[in-house]
Amino acid sequence: MSLFANVRRTAFVALCLAMAGPASAAVTPTDADAQAAREVAESLRYGHYEDVTLDDHWANRAFTQYLKTLDPQKAYLLDADISEFSDLRHDFDDAMVDGDLERIYGLYERYQQRLTARLTWLVKTLDAKPSFDFDKDDRLALDRKDSPWADSEQELDELWRKRLKNAWLSMSLSDKSDDEIAKTLSERYSNQLKRIKQTNDEDILTLVMHAVTGSIDPHSEYFSPRQGESFDIQMKLSLDGIGALLQSEGEYVKVSSLVPGGPAEKDGELKPADRIVAVGQGQGDSEWTNVVGMRLDDVVDLIRGPKGSVVRLEVIPAQSLDVTKTRELDITRDTVKLEDQAANAKVIDVKRDDGIHRIGVIHVPAFYVDFDAWQAGEDDYRSTTRDVARLIDELKAKQVEGIILDLRNNGGGALQEANSMIGLFIDRGPTVQVRDARGRISLYGDTDAGTHYDGPLTVLVNRLSASASEIFAGAIQDYGRGPILGSQTFGKGTVQTISSLSEGEIKLTRAKFYRISGDSTQNKGVKPDIAFPSVIDPQEIGESSLDYALPWDQVRPVKYRRYGDPARYLAALRARHQSRVEQDPNFSYLKSEVALSKALRAQQTSISLNREQRKREMDAQEAEQLALENKRRRALNLEPLTSFAELDAASDHISSPESDPQQEADIEEGSSDKEAKDPIDQAQLQESAEILLDYAHLTGDR
Repeated sequence: MSLFANVRRTAFVALCLAMAGPASAAVTPTDADAQAAREVAESLRYGHYEDVTLDDHWANRAFTQYLKTLDPQKAYLLDADISEFSDLRHDFDDAMVDGDLERIYGLYERYQQRLTARLTWLVKTLDAKPSFDFDKDDRLALDRKDSPWADSEQELDELWRKRLKNAWLSMSLSDKSDDEIAKTLSERYSNQLKRIKQTNDEDILTLVMHAVTGSIDPHSEYFSPRQGESFDIQMKLSLDGIGALLQSEGEYVKVSSLVPGGPAEKDGELKPADRIVAVGQGQGDSEWTNVVGMRLDDVVDLIRGPKGSVVRLEVIPAQSLDVTKTRELDITRDTVKLEDQAANAKVIDVKRDDGIHRIGVIHVPAFYVDFDAWQAGEDDYRSTTRDVARLIDELKAKQVEGIILDLRNNGGGALQEANSMIGLFIDRGPTVQVRDARGRISLYGDTDAGTHYDGPLTVLVNRLSASASEIFAGAIQDYGRGPILGSQTFGKGTVQTISSLSEGEIKLTRAKFYRISGDSTQNKGVKPDIAFPSVIDPQEIGESSLDYALPWDQVRPVKYRRYGDPARYLAALRARHQSRVEQDPNFSYLKSEVALSKALRAQQTSISLNREQRKREMDAQEAEQLALENKRRRALNLEPLTSFAELDAASDHISSPESDPQQEADIEEGSSDKEAKDPIDQAQLQESAEILLDYAHLTGDR
């Protein structure tokens, strides 16, 4: 159910991406590998939600996905290598069904030979103390996935000379000496060479099966015995760490999402899509370990550690287009507990001509339930629905005029809790449809009579609201209980189950969610009635950004009672919303920042290797970002910043001079510290309260 429970090829895939065996060692599939291939093929054909046919069409797709898994930037293999193994374009299916992996493993062996040779070439080049001309007008393409495969080693040599030159220039612009740069880069590639000797049969099989399952959909995957244990640990959240889910992206390790209530989420410094370049231990000036090019499980091991200890991370911020600009942050490791994910509430004051109006906010970080206590029959077990019901009662006692349910960054959780929480706001009825591979539809709903809260309501979502959150928001929208605000949700509308194999396990997509209106939440997610600008790039994060994501579709709607008609009032609500946000410095800043980021991404398909041109490009970007921030600060009567260097240090400590001290005191115990100090977050909440109050006035429901 959870976005976090469907960790998309995180610590598992990267076991292989940055590794390869010695060039002299033959890569030979074992009998166990052959058996695993046959069982995976059988599972896909007869157990997957989709009607999977392993034919020549699929073989070509699997071969293409395999190449993308091995060499996504086309930086190692040659066009001749691809031609030599082109028989797999139509034989990949037969190889899987028969368990004959010789040719598939042969291509992996060719890749590891190329990788080993390239890393050796890089180390030798660095040992020779290279000299680069940074006055030439060279440029390096940032993305080669659509480029043709190189015709010769000499062509790849030129590509890697540019890559090495770029790495050198980036570090020199960060005020590192030539000796420091040579040492850092040499250690990076030498460490990769050492790690390639760690490859075993399990790693190779995992990479192959990653390509196979990934050619069907992004959430089905094979787990080797070792990976199955790691997955179980992640699901139980039993290891102490920072509460961040990581994935590989080229040479970098990227933050894919943050666990609600985890140390990183509570700290508020680390963001989804941040790239980690170095890890240190303890506070102070501890030695950094460069992790660029490091296999993901090794990076995870560096970040994990004893509860209460500090891990230091050097990251390239998600919004940064310049990899030379990094941030350093400290996070204290801890264990994620149920109470850290618990719902919490606060009251927001809205000032109008007729006085102060109070709007309640209930933040739901995840859909949780204490399964052990529930199964033991305990009467006072903890759950999202029970906590939200209690918070509703507390907000009613404070005489709020409406309630905002804040589901931003809620990656899902227990379906039963999303289902029962919908029941707090309706008087019995269907909540979600689930269709299995045979086309059979099961209908889930609220069977309890009565409504816990029937007053004005709205739901606030964003791109990281996924799975169970989308079911909840979709049902509230379908029932007409209130408008949905924020940005389009993640779009994960599929269900996975895990089955045991003779060696390892397979996680398969087995069903699909549909709203009571008949619309799927898959791929498109839930579209808000009133959209807020979002800095999260949907091309980077979200179901629609994943390869071979299952499509959006529809089933027949079910009968249900509508409680209201928000669509009737949307034109008026949007007009009032637009009038306010045009005058809101934080919303104006956010809108401009989104536009700037989009423009820069569109423009920057390559990067200059000329020192002066590179500095001019960097200075121009920094000047635009600084100007945006200072425009916001002046509108809030805050001192403008004098340099870009001040921007990062100041961004988490800005507050509006108009904020109400009493409002801050109304925050319930357990409310996120991150929320309280993030001005953009608070601006969205404040505007949501304004919209909800408008809605209550327009409908006469006060």
